[in-house]
Amino acid sequence: MGAGARSPHSLIYLPLRGARPADSGNRERLLDLVLLHHRLGFPASRWKQVRARLGAGRPHRVTLPPRSWRPPVDHERRDHREYRDHLRWDVAADTLFLTGSRAAFEAQLGEMRDLVEEGPAFRARHPGAHCCAEIEVGRPRYTDRHPWAELHVKWCRQHG
Repeated sequence: MGAGARSPHSLIYLPLRGARPADSGNRERLLDLVLLHHRLGFPASRWKQVRARLGAGRPHRVTLPPRSWRPPVDHERRDHREYRDHLRWDVAADTLFLTGSRAAFEAQLGEMRDLVEEGPAFRARHPGAHCCAEIEVGRPRYTDRHPWAELHVKWCRQHG
């Protein structure tokens, strides 16, 4: 999510649909994930055609210094109708799109950062434990095309 917040000129694509371990009992629908800055104005409806033209791609790793994170969001201000820095979501071609401004992505980074930084140590101490993050998307209490929801991100054990 940090890369989505920091990269207003890039579309970050994570092909996750094939990530279910073969012996998993979980049969929930898996989706790929695309993170993008709202300034790109990329319509999710075009994704199927764009994805079909993608090659193998190049994996990237981004390391941001601790000082790159902004102070916490003023949650009281976020509840006002005029506040616009919420993540938007859409689903197209088996892909979840998260779109927003830098502030919108950063508002949700705490949950994800805890999962990524603390999850491995927690899972090492408690191998069968459930590790997850709840990410808020949409505008709380206001109805629009894609209303407020919580995205539940689970850390699953990889088989290899």
